[in-house]
Amino acid sequence: MTMEAPAEGAPVVLVVTDAWRPQLNGVVQTLEELSRLLADDGISVVFLTPEKFTTVPLPSYPEIRLAIASKRQVLAEFEAIAPDYIHIATEGPLGMAARRVCIDRGLPFTTAYHTRFPEFISARLPIPESWSYAWLRRFHNSGDGMMVATKTLAAEMAARGFVRIKRWSRGVDTTLFNPAKRRDLGLPRPIFLNVGRVAVEKNLPAFLGLDLPGSKVIVGDGPDLASLKQRYPDAHFLGRKTGEELAAVFASADVFVFPSRTDTFGNVMLEALSSGVPVAAFPVTAPRDVLGEAGALSEDLHEAALAALEISSETARARAMTYSWRASAREFLSNLTRVPRGTFAQRRLSLR
Repeated sequence: MTMEAPAEGAPVVLVVTDAWRPQLNGVVQTLEELSRLLADDGISVVFLTPEKFTTVPLPSYPEIRLAIASKRQVLAEFEAIAPDYIHIATEGPLGMAARRVCIDRGLPFTTAYHTRFPEFISARLPIPESWSYAWLRRFHNSGDGMMVATKTLAAEMAARGFVRIKRWSRGVDTTLFNPAKRRDLGLPRPIFLNVGRVAVEKNLPAFLGLDLPGSKVIVGDGPDLASLKQRYPDAHFLGRKTGEELAAVFASADVFVFPSRTDTFGNVMLEALSSGVPVAAFPVTAPRDVLGEAGALSEDLHEAALAALEISSETARARAMTYSWRASAREFLSNLTRVPRGTFAQRRLSLR
């Protein structure tokens, strides 16, 4: 999928991303849905990912592999693909190399802000968030637009000095994630569920430490899995699940608890709502914009979790139905800036 040949005559969107399979996260999911739906509209999406390069594991997080990509290598890929649009999805080594090529050659490009790297980094290393935000401003402000998922995040980033901010919302597969798939998990109810990466930035102890009735269930894998299993032996850790099996677990819960304070959107919240499961969360950026009446928000997460039990499955499902992957794909496309016609056909770019 990374380097599929585009259909003859079809507009080509090049998406450069450091996040790719085998990672299972919102960025990868969003990009895959984007590719599928734009293809339906006759637009080819070609991905430039770490699969094309030598990689090394991210320290403390070996599931994430970082590409060792030179500017010359990335330029060669640009020449081979000859894109009509360039979108840099991530701020990793591959994204940085692609940005450098675009700036050096005067190529228009857009970026997206998917992950709060300043918070991600400061949770692991003694690096002030202000330093990381200063670097991110330089990265994103050099392009033709930075896409963000919600209006609250757009306002926050504008206040931090980011410019040319564009909205790009998300969607959900309401056929896959459906209340009709509810089944008996064999656990005491109510079932409080979380799905996602089991890592420090997800703030899972804020959920697992709650004194709640019924059962607490975690679906997912990550670097903190072993330590959290040991620390919270009463919780049920089901590991990584996908497809129909994941959909059945979602639909079988009573409340989805989303303790993250740093996610920029949280696709899993939409998957829960589509499954007829209300969400409990802190009153922070993503939940405030995503949930509406289908969520219970409080700085007291225990209070929010119990309040969410009173929200009907119908209310949750109705909220999810207002989101569409097709609308998301078209919004993305409208945010892009076209590479001048003939840029790649009339001349070959070369490094000085």
